[in-house]
Amino acid sequence: MRILLTGAAGFIGSHLSRRLLSEGAEVVGVDNLCTGRARNIASLADHPGFRFIEHDVTQVIDPGGPLDWVMHFASPASPPKYLARPTETLRVNGEGTYQLLELAVRKHAQFFLASTSEVYGDPLVHPQVESYWGNVNPNGPRSVYDEAKRYAEALTMSYARTAKLPVRVIRIFNTFGPNMDPNDGRVVTNFITQALEGAPMTLYGDGQQTRSLQYVDDLVEGIVRLMRVNWQTPVNLGNPDEHTVADIASLIRTLTGSSSSVRCEPLPTDDPRRRKPDISVAKEVLGWEPRVHLRDGLERTIAHFRAELAEQACA
Repeated sequence: MRILLTGAAGFIGSHLSRRLLSEGAEVVGVDNLCTGRARNIASLADHPGFRFIEHDVTQVIDPGGPLDWVMHFASPASPPKYLARPTETLRVNGEGTYQLLELAVRKHAQFFLASTSEVYGDPLVHPQVESYWGNVNPNGPRSVYDEAKRYAEALTMSYARTAKLPVRVIRIFNTFGPNMDPNDGRVVTNFITQALEGAPMTLYGDGQQTRSLQYVDDLVEGIVRLMRVNWQTPVNLGNPDEHTVADIASLIRTLTGSSSSVRCEPLPTDDPRRRKPDISVAKEVLGWEPRVHLRDGLERTIAHFRAELAEQACA
């Protein structure tokens, strides 16, 4: 297969690139390096099946030659990143999705959209099932990401209906692992970086809001399995093992051996109080469920962060 993958230098995109290459695919990685990191794909530079194009996907792109898949994983994904780039986030999920759908039509390729659990907003239904329409504030600060992804889904499904384009849509729940930017501001990265540096661990609100964390290898396995089946409606990919944010902070402090204190800050606007996927569809259609336990995944991620922070300190 020949695959165009946007967001290839991002956290998830870099892991997915390696998996696809390991299965014999040719990957054309596209990233404008706005939030993606060149270091994430540095080891792929000499791989004969990998080609990198630095490009903004809101602009027309044609890598030349045939394509079997166009996979759209480009977008700022952590609150600090998309709040700092609100217009860019809206455009990459709006205009960018349109440009890539058009490319898929021209190339007679299948289209794969990476959407998010954020389309459920601050959910009133728990756990969240794909048929739930969500509880999103369309004018709030987080809407630049929430509504952008909802629009990207709507646009994708429009092409599936009108252009008969084969599509796949996943809704990614909180995912962590190596290659995350230590400073991206997400729950796991914040806690690990602060714990390793001995800084106070920032706890927003009372810490009783919940998250369901999946390790990146599990997510990539779900993506690959969805590519192999004909299923055109959204699929939740996440770990239904739900934890409070306070408990996650406590576990990370234990695993790092840190003595960091906890600093409480106000809860950000529209921050979801509960987040847990219903993965019945993924189990039935893909035979998929997460395999990596939270503790094991955190140990691997902490080891990676420890090495990267040491490297930065030396530099």
